[in-house]
Amino acid sequence: MAHVNVFDTTLRDGEQSAGVNLNRLEKMEIAKQLERLGVDIMEAGFPASSQADFDAVKEIADTVRGCSVTGLARANKRDIDIAWEALKGGAEPRLHVFLATSPIHMTHKLKKTPDEVVETAVNMVRYAREKFPYVQFSAEDALRSDRDFLVHIIEQVIDAGASVINLPDTVGFTTPDEIGSLFRYVREQVPNIDQAVLSTHNHDDLGMAVSNSLAAVENGAGQIEGTINGIGERAGNAALEEIAVAFQIRQDRYDFQTGLVLKEIKRTSDLVSRLTGMQVPGNKAVVGRNAFAHESGIHQDGVLKEATTYEIITPAMVGIDSNRMVLGKHSGRHAFKQKAEELGFELNETKLKEAFASFKDLTGKKKEVTDDDLFAILTDTQTEHEDQPKYELKAFQVQYGSINRPTATVLLTKPDGEEAEKANTGEGSVEAIYNTLDDLIDADVHLQDYQLSSIGRGRDALAEVHVQLTVNGVKASGRGSAQDVLEASAHAFLNAVNRTLYQHKRHEGYEKVQV
Repeated sequence: MAHVNVFDTTLRDGEQSAGVNLNRLEKMEIAKQLERLGVDIMEAGFPASSQADFDAVKEIADTVRGCSVTGLARANKRDIDIAWEALKGGAEPRLHVFLATSPIHMTHKLKKTPDEVVETAVNMVRYAREKFPYVQFSAEDALRSDRDFLVHIIEQVIDAGASVINLPDTVGFTTPDEIGSLFRYVREQVPNIDQAVLSTHNHDDLGMAVSNSLAAVENGAGQIEGTINGIGERAGNAALEEIAVAFQIRQDRYDFQTGLVLKEIKRTSDLVSRLTGMQVPGNKAVVGRNAFAHESGIHQDGVLKEATTYEIITPAMVGIDSNRMVLGKHSGRHAFKQKAEELGFELNETKLKEAFASFKDLTGKKKEVTDDDLFAILTDTQTEHEDQPKYELKAFQVQYGSINRPTATVLLTKPDGEEAEKANTGEGSVEAIYNTLDDLIDADVHLQDYQLSSIGRGRDALAEVHVQLTVNGVKASGRGSAQDVLEASAHAFLNAVNRTLYQHKRHEGYEKVQV
């Protein structure tokens, strides 16, 4: 079976999803899990876009050793130089440089002639090859580009040193037969195509990203680009977990394989969903909560008699196990640490102590502590910045009744260590808490979005809240979990505010990246 490289862009294209704002620790947690999943190439970000992205890409490149880490760059020397500074410590430094090739992009966005575009692409690929052992060139909006022009520019950039050629469906416009035809045409017409790997990158605007990716592979693509859970710009990208499982289940049709560890799929999906705040739809293929649920009596009867009657994918294949109680109130720290490692978390002593305390607190309130509960505790602990001055919830109380206006009283510890207490009202209990928090926080805070969900099932399930705020005009996202919905709401609000404080402190005194 032919090996197809998996190029994961969850940390770059995926993070460009509306409302997603990952911090450095969250990016690192996802990167480590992507390494465990077995991706071949990990696009860690766009180093030249901001100091924060530069730092995150550099830390990931310096840490990850199980795959090649790459970063995005526009076709100019500044972006390439900054990308090199971020990526040069990687196990296999790689650059992803892009330039638009469609008439509509060249005319209206680039304002360049086709000859100027070719010249720029060739010069920048050649310049990048002076630094990077591997250079990938993306012809942005390739599926709406003139085919003969594509053939010409591809030949030129391969001669300049590009070892991977990506033909992205940037706006999700194409169909499987069209993309298959394009990849065949490029393979037949580009004389030096044997010196490069063809890659496919598809968006899901018309709901065909996965189908288009499979069609591209059938017609010569040796690399697939996508994201976990299919997140990304607009309607998102091709979902990598769906492609990998399709190869596995339909080996009669697809004589291809990836290096992905399928049992890590569910854990990776859950981590990305939790940290980005983008919930996985219940009917999502492979990882949705209903993917293995059978409501119909006929289906239930068939599955009980023989699972393959209605179940082509086994839950165990993608890492879904029965959500039994794994630890209880009598479990010790050693057992807790072992379980944390089993779930993919490496905690230092400080964070282990903090997570274990949260676990013990939960066992006093909840009958069963499931993997999902532990995953929430460990994720929150691992991605929390240590020794960061922050707003901390000490206590709160809400008075509510069907004939009374809700009133919230909140006691906070401020970043300077002082305690402050205030009360305010709202149309509902959550609004009362948020109005009170707004009064206590020394910033201009506005709520943009609020999402509530449960972790696991049952009346004692943990509540999880995701919010989007603007803090002094800066967008911020936050999450919080607790058994009480109101407490989870307060934690999410403060988490978003504290994230902006950390970013501000981290960037105080920073000089622009010098290369």
